[in-house]
Amino acid sequence: MAFGDLLEQAGGTGRFQILHVVLLCIPVLMMASHNLLQNFVAAVPPHFCSAHTNLSQSKLSPEETLLVTVPLDQTGKPQRCLRYATPQWHLLAKNGTSGSGEDAQDVDLQGCTDGWSYNMTEMSTTIISDWHLVCDLRSLKQMGQTVYMGGVLVGALVFGGLADRYGRRILLILSNLLMAVSGTCAAFSTSFPLFCLFRFGCGMALSGLGLNTFSLIVEWIPTRVRTVVGTITGYCYTVGQLLLAVIAYFIRDWRWLTLAVSLPFYVFFLISWWFHESSRWLALSNKPEQAIKNLRSVAKFNGRREEGEKIDLKMLQESMKKEMSCSQGSYSVLDLFRTPTMRNMTICLSAVWLSTSFAYYGLAMDLQKFGVDIYLIQVIFGAVDIPAKVVITVTMSFVGRRPSQSGALIIAGITILINLLVPYDYQMARTSLAVIGKGCLAASFNCCYLYSGELYPTIIRQNGMGWVSMMARVGAMVAPMVLLTGDYKPWIPGLIYGGAPILSGVTAIFLPETLGSPLPDTIQDVEDRGAGRSSKKPPKEGIILQDTESNPLKQAA
Repeated sequence: MAFGDLLEQAGGTGRFQILHVVLLCIPVLMMASHNLLQNFVAAVPPHFCSAHTNLSQSKLSPEETLLVTVPLDQTGKPQRCLRYATPQWHLLAKNGTSGSGEDAQDVDLQGCTDGWSYNMTEMSTTIISDWHLVCDLRSLKQMGQTVYMGGVLVGALVFGGLADRYGRRILLILSNLLMAVSGTCAAFSTSFPLFCLFRFGCGMALSGLGLNTFSLIVEWIPTRVRTVVGTITGYCYTVGQLLLAVIAYFIRDWRWLTLAVSLPFYVFFLISWWFHESSRWLALSNKPEQAIKNLRSVAKFNGRREEGEKIDLKMLQESMKKEMSCSQGSYSVLDLFRTPTMRNMTICLSAVWLSTSFAYYGLAMDLQKFGVDIYLIQVIFGAVDIPAKVVITVTMSFVGRRPSQSGALIIAGITILINLLVPYDYQMARTSLAVIGKGCLAASFNCCYLYSGELYPTIIRQNGMGWVSMMARVGAMVAPMVLLTGDYKPWIPGLIYGGAPILSGVTAIFLPETLGSPLPDTIQDVEDRGAGRSSKKPPKEGIILQDTESNPLKQAA
């Protein structure tokens, strides 16, 4: 008897499993809101230097004040970070016709010593306008997102170990509370450093939610439905991207927006007390009595009380024999690099995960550059994930994992590089190419989780998935900072964002194909596969979602 048989005896996909999955998936909708919140709370409004103090009592109109105060750039728009050292009254007589071009070059200019004025037509306030994160401080906008992603990385390391030690349920409860409190505090932050501190807490909470949500889902449902349920959970994140655009459209103040996407987690915190701890984890943690109690409770909820009462200690020990045997021995991250095939495989997968996350967040976190309404582009960027995930699922099933992974990355990189050649005025073409690139990167993410889980052996799969997930977080942290290179040459960020996926796509060609192959259980199985020695084991279904130790941070991607 396997542990899956006990789940079937307790009701399989009964009322408990349906309610359990639904309640766990709802918070995933709001997780996407926190991941991409920076697009709206840190939107950069049009801005220019405030007028000289001696103009404050003048009877000039706002347009005339701007005319005599701020020079125009080469595109005819007011300079963002410079103003005239003294008001240029003569421009009023000329109706501003000489306020740009060569005439302005002979006039003394200075920085915005009296602050900035903002055109808040799209947003009522942002952290940019509140704390003047412009001009010399403009790099702090990208720093804010980097700090948040740093929290996601730290959360993955902290909550991963704590979940294996103390259980999934209690860590999920704490993660919901941490997200609610950190998000609320971020909304009421009085300074940018405080905002970053609380956003770091939100990032940590996001990792805890992703890890424990997925674990509790897959460990309470039968194997036959894990693929479907995992797909549904992934689409919840996609829908969450669309939901963020709707919420942000109606809430234009960054504080209220941050609060709106954080308050639901207080409700999720209360709901999470209802969840049952994973009986599989309880059994492996030497808590068989509690594991049996939870199984019987689930059976009762599913209307199978009599079958549940038949579950006893002997049945539980019999069902966990295989898991216990696989868990014997001590393995660490170092084992990912000890042998040749494992080492090459880990290096290639690290490049794939890092570049996918790097380019994905490089595109998804800089929506203003496309010159399209920010709410519309957020909807489009979210919606493209739906067909992208369908296409990659089909190609993985019929063409193979390796060509799908490599192709998605190379196509994404090519579209990003082509976008560099499209003039800025061709907004439709630029947006279309960016959407295709973002869709390919979303598809690459989907392929990453499945492919990596099939490549790593059972005894070290958790370490392997944890390592590559960490590499993805590193890519997400670095991505915002690359945008700063655009201050030197506008095409540098696009070149880096496009080049990285192409290089990693070529690297993915050196990975072994896993379509139709049995899942490896030991490191020796992986080395045999690398040496061309086929395993004699019967084929197993190569779906990462069917392994309870895999894909702990899918929702945080």
